[in-house]
Amino acid sequence: MKQADWYFDFISPFAYLQFKRLREFDGELAITPIPIVFGALLKHWGQLGPAEIEPKRAFTYRMTQWQADRAGIPFKMPPMHPFNPLPALRLCLAAGVTTENIAAVWDVIFRQGLQADAPEAVMAMASALGIDDPQSAMADETVKNQLRVNTEKAVANKIYGVPTFLINSESFWGVDATDMVKDYLSNPGLFETAEMQRISNMPMGTTRK
Repeated sequence: MKQADWYFDFISPFAYLQFKRLREFDGELAITPIPIVFGALLKHWGQLGPAEIEPKRAFTYRMTQWQADRAGIPFKMPPMHPFNPLPALRLCLAAGVTTENIAAVWDVIFRQGLQADAPEAVMAMASALGIDDPQSAMADETVKNQLRVNTEKAVANKIYGVPTFLINSESFWGVDATDMVKDYLSNPGLFETAEMQRISNMPMGTTRK
C-alpha cells in the first residue's frame, strides 16, 4: 500500500466530509492523520479563510450542507463559525490521533452541532475521548508542542489548506480532490504527461499590486 499523510483541522467542515470518505481507500492507502492549525497556514501563506470573506462564508456553509445531504452524511453546523479549534486539536492529540478519536471529536462539532470552543463542547469531547481533566490535557506542553511541530511540518511540505493528502510529495487539497487521489493511485504517472508538466511549471503572469 502507498503511504499518505492527511492534514486536517477540526475547524474545517470540508475536512469532516472528507474524513467520512477515508474508508474508500481501505486496502490501497495507509493514511496517517495529522492535526494542524489551519489559521497558522493562512498566516504563513498570506491568505484569508473562506469564512473571513463575507459573501463566501454563506456559500461555504451552504456548500458543505449540500454536500453532506447529497452524500447522506449527518451534518449540523455549530451556532457560530469559525471557532477556536485549539481545544479540539489538543484534546485529540492528548487522547491519541486515532480514527476513533477523530470521529468522536467531530461527532460533537459537526454531528451534534456544539460550539467547539464552548465549555459544554469541551466537556463533551473530553468525555468521548475518556479524558477526565480536559484543562490539564489541553495545557500539556508535550501536546502543545506536537501541534506546533505538526503545523510546521505542514508548512515545510508546502501545505496551504485543509484537508490535504500528501502522497509521494504530491499534495491533494480539498474534499473535491478525493477522486483525484483515487485516479493518482490507479495511475501514478498522472502528473507526468507533457501538459501536466507544462501547467505545473507555467510562469506567473500579471500580479496584483
